[in-house]
Amino acid sequence: MIRVLKSRVRPAERLCHATGALLILSGLTHLMVFAVDGGPWHGPVSWRKPVTFGLSFGATLIAVTWVTSYLRVGARLRTVLLVVFAADCVVEVGGITLQAWRRVPSHLDMETPFDTAVSMTLAVGGAVLVALLTVFAVASFRHRPTGPTGMALAVRSGFAILLVALASGAAMIARGVVLARTGHQEAAYHSTAPLKPLHGVSLHAVLVLPALAWLLSRTSWSETARLRTVAVAVGCYAAAVAGAAVWAVFTY
Repeated sequence: MIRVLKSRVRPAERLCHATGALLILSGLTHLMVFAVDGGPWHGPVSWRKPVTFGLSFGATLIAVTWVTSYLRVGARLRTVLLVVFAADCVVEVGGITLQAWRRVPSHLDMETPFDTAVSMTLAVGGAVLVALLTVFAVASFRHRPTGPTGMALAVRSGFAILLVALASGAAMIARGVVLARTGHQEAAYHSTAPLKPLHGVSLHAVLVLPALAWLLSRTSWSETARLRTVAVAVGCYAAAVAGAAVWAVFTY
């Protein structure tokens, strides 16, 4: 039975891995575009956005696909959630890339009906991401994840820290939309700066911590040593997130 369930999930996993790889390739391609075309790296209109979002969404999609294999969730539910997650990642990176080529901001741009439609699509897509990843996070705490020593702690901590990234991202969008809707378009573009470090640091814990637990499982260390190492890594990562949060509070 277990083998049958796993075989049903594999096509979705392959799809997500391939999609994630294409998103990463898109990010790298736009890094070359930036090298040729130049222009500012920072600001609302920059090649930075398709680069960083392509790399980030691609890595996150691959990471979530892998990490959720340790969760105790139904095979069909996981398949549906992963496919929707992959499609949403494509929509997010696609919208951002489209606007970069149009030389207009991707987020919080309400200048024209089309730009507003793109911005709102990205905002709705962000809400879908929050919902999907929250489901996975809750599942990780409802039932102990499987895997080698330290993996359960790494997966749960990774998803818990990921929720911080989702909350900070939602806060950036919400504040920016309010400012844009009230006629403060320029302020909307700059309002996200204080939360960006917090968002960036906390976003990839779900990859880094489980990857560490997996790498430790390939060593000859004792289970106690491996678990302690994962615990120390979780503490260090949490400290980094706390530092970014403090910086955000004082600069918001």
